[in-house]
Amino acid sequence: MARTDFGAIACSIARSAAIVGDPWALLVVRDVAVGLHRFDELQRDLGVATNVLSDRLQRLVDAGVLQRDRYATQPDRFEYRLTGKGRDLVPALLALMAWGDRWEAGADGPPLLVRHHDCAHVTAAAVSCAHCGESLAAEAVEYLPGPGGRGGPGAALIGGYLSPPA
Repeated sequence: MARTDFGAIACSIARSAAIVGDPWALLVVRDVAVGLHRFDELQRDLGVATNVLSDRLQRLVDAGVLQRDRYATQPDRFEYRLTGKGRDLVPALLALMAWGDRWEAGADGPPLLVRHHDCAHVTAAAVSCAHCGESLAAEAVEYLPGPGGRGGPGAALIGGYLSPPA
């Protein structure tokens, strides 16, 4: 069976999932954001097989989420850093983390805290409207067609939401 090309689906969630839609990719981005930059650090932290880590790093570099910088030669060694695209992914990771802290942390509580540099308070991500600042929640939004929307594989039934009126 052919693998679905999620990057070809007219949906920003599907296209994003094509890049970071597996746990290893998300954890690699998390680790790089936290400050681990070298392959051996990432492998030791995650405990992932080296071939899996190599694949995820290459996918993230190819997608422009990470950049690879050589820090040694003979043998070549590289560090991985977030690009602008990768830094823009961090708020989405923080939102996912806040969801996990609320629903999956268990009795021990959140395993990691985030301190905001500007106010020095420990905080959690909150998604809000870019215009009025109010919280965005499932019951507070409706979905309207966007200029790049279209129905098709991966969006066959929601195509009416995605396709602008004719």
